[in-house]
Amino acid sequence: MTNRTLRLATRTSIAALTALAVSVPFAVAPAFADGELNLYSSRHYDTDERLYSDFEEMTGITINRIEASADELIQRMDSEGANSPADILMTVDAGRLYRADELGLFQPYESDTLEARVPSYLQHPDGHWYGFSQRARVIFYDTNDVENPPATYQDLADPQYEGMVCARSSGNIYMLSLMAGLIEHLGEEAAEEWATAFYGNMAREPEGNDTAQIRALVSGECDIVVGNTYYFGRILRRLAEGNPVEGFEDQETVDQIGWVFPNQEDIGTHVNISGAGIAANAPNPENAALFLEYLASDQAQEYFSAGNDEYPAVMGTALSPSVASLGLFRQDTQNLSVLGENQALAQEIYNRVGYP
Repeated sequence: MTNRTLRLATRTSIAALTALAVSVPFAVAPAFADGELNLYSSRHYDTDERLYSDFEEMTGITINRIEASADELIQRMDSEGANSPADILMTVDAGRLYRADELGLFQPYESDTLEARVPSYLQHPDGHWYGFSQRARVIFYDTNDVENPPATYQDLADPQYEGMVCARSSGNIYMLSLMAGLIEHLGEEAAEEWATAFYGNMAREPEGNDTAQIRALVSGECDIVVGNTYYFGRILRRLAEGNPVEGFEDQETVDQIGWVFPNQEDIGTHVNISGAGIAANAPNPENAALFLEYLASDQAQEYFSAGNDEYPAVMGTALSPSVASLGLFRQDTQNLSVLGENQALAQEIYNRVGYP
């Protein structure tokens, strides 16, 4: 089946899916399709169960999941080749989607619905993948110790913050994508100068995940850290639920944490995505197309926010209280494909300046 045929064959089903979504909730909509969908996913969030069960209940399509790290899934699909059972690859970070696409693991999918709902900078230019949720990479700071927090990513390299900053290692995909975006905006030479000074401002050697960075902030090890919004959103949500994240058991601790959406006056705040695309050799391409369209529906978009404290990809979607409390912001609108295109150079720059 050609890609063009795929689009035409699924249009009627997608129209029916949309109509059902408008008329009744997904969870109680009558099934109108059947078959299965083989989903390779590196999203490791238990709250995604709702996304999958709602889709199954609405469509009658059974989702068979293979879950592993992004690198493992990409390697597996590449090894499986034309015999791969994967219909969808779903993963976190545009850089990883780029890696998969460079190996030919996606096929293009044209969709009027996705074109209308997903902003162009959150999708592959030729429809190989689409972003369905967002997380902003922001600056957190200790409100007790930092009177003048950095307003931009460039400010993180300012000598006034020497010995105050903590961040993840250079090989982390979030740090690679941040550097890749800065390369696109600033150029290679300026990006390398920034990396040198940024690393020079570190309070300790880079280590740990984003939650560990925020924990180091409240413990006094660091005064300024870089992290994704959904990690902090989770801290806020679980505290409100009475099931706090370790190290953030009381409101006073959380109130100590301030945050800045960087670069609101120029390039905008760096964002990344969870995204998905139809596998190049998908045995169930029509069901895969339905799943992509479902992920852009109002119901699924609201659940990305409510279930995992992410910003939805579709503008105007209702935000969960934890996400809404973080605020709205002006984001970087460069196409996220550049995060993959500049990824190798980003790692090279980090290596050159000795950032481990």
